[in-house]
Amino acid sequence: MTLLLNAAKSVPKAAFYKSLVRYSSSLADSGLKAEGEVPLLIVGSSRDLVNRVGTQVEVRTDFITEYEEAELLQELEPGLKKKRYEFDHWDDAIHGFRETERVTWGAACQTIIDRVRSVAFASGSSLLGPVHVLDLDKAGYIKPHIDSVKFCGSTITGLSLLSDSVMRLVKNDAPSEWLDMLLLRRSLYILRDRARYDFTHEILKDEESLFNGQRVPRQRRIAVICRNLPA
Repeated sequence: MTLLLNAAKSVPKAAFYKSLVRYSSSLADSGLKAEGEVPLLIVGSSRDLVNRVGTQVEVRTDFITEYEEAELLQELEPGLKKKRYEFDHWDDAIHGFRETERVTWGAACQTIIDRVRSVAFASGSSLLGPVHVLDLDKAGYIKPHIDSVKFCGSTITGLSLLSDSVMRLVKNDAPSEWLDMLLLRRSLYILRDRARYDFTHEILKDEESLFNGQRVPRQRRIAVICRNLPA
């Protein structure tokens, strides 16, 4: 884990490449775009890497509305507030977090979860029943890791609540190959196939949170994560 963390920190800053782009008005407020411009959401260490892996990573901005975000928070906050932030983890993958799993949801939130699953997973996929809810403190971060293949299948998807952030993917056997994904508040990210199995992924800590050379301030962030089961 330490080796992977150090490798990710040493990613070269030269030559970013454009990939999937979608419009998001919230970028204007963050300073990452001028009004009317289309922002980058994914950049990488080479055009070839973006071409090879770009179809297996996706960011959908404004996937939920402010009202839907509030609905999710209203349902999640009471349980999360009973937990303390932890600054170590059983496999040393997360720092400054609290987490829970949800199997049942209120009607409004269940509609959101169903929409996430319909977009991220093929029809008829066997899904991991509990939804993973990960609450990162402003000082928290997720270290480079690959989700266990024993418990998770080919696709991981997550809603980002409360804060923008940067997710970094680094090829497990070639640390010079990397992608950065700009995860805007209320966006949905999807990792599939090689992007899920062959690359570590992490959420950058606030002081290292840069995308395409620009600062992306990190606040407290809640991720609502769905996975499918191994084949």
